Amino acid sequence: MEAEEQIVNRVANSGLITFDLEEYYQPGPRVLIDIKDQLFQGLILKEKDFRDHIKAHDWKQYEGAYVAVTCSVDAIVPTWAYMLLAIALEPHAKRVFFGSAEALEVALYQERLAQIDWQIFKDAKVVVKGCSKVAVPIAAYVEATNKLKPLAASLMFGEPCSTVPLYKRPKV
Repeated sequence: MEAEEQIVNRVANSGLITFDLEEYYQPGPRVLIDIKDQLFQGLILKEKDFRDHIKAHDWKQYEGAYVAVTCSVDAIVPTWAYMLLAIALEPHAKRVFFGSAEALEVALYQERLAQIDWQIFKDAKVVVKGCSKVAVPIAAYVEATNKLKPLAASLMFGEPCSTVPLYKRPKV
């Protein structure tokens, strides 16, 4: 009778730590408010009209949402207009950001990544997971790399079974 060969899971025995950015995704609706829709002739913001819009608009529709506020056209928009929007949104929105929808996502990841105790990755072999069910901004991968590289013994990208080596600390 032949001796059965035991299957060895080399990935499980490798000591790799998977860092999954998807775990730091903040769930909730995302909304983009573009001031361009409130501009007179698409060029300038009229204070009285804008204040009327702020009073009449149903802000409850942004309940629990992450809201990005921007102006996507080259127009004269005073700073106070963005501040008025933030004040109107504050009781309803989870967070209000200035910028594009992508900038909103980057800011949300920066908030979460700032809360990590990165020391847990000291001298570790780290794989930054590449696939996720949510869109992770490239800026989040760069930020994670900036935090991990000074600490990790090695840094890879992908899945533990198929990685792209990025960095290996030189042996002293």
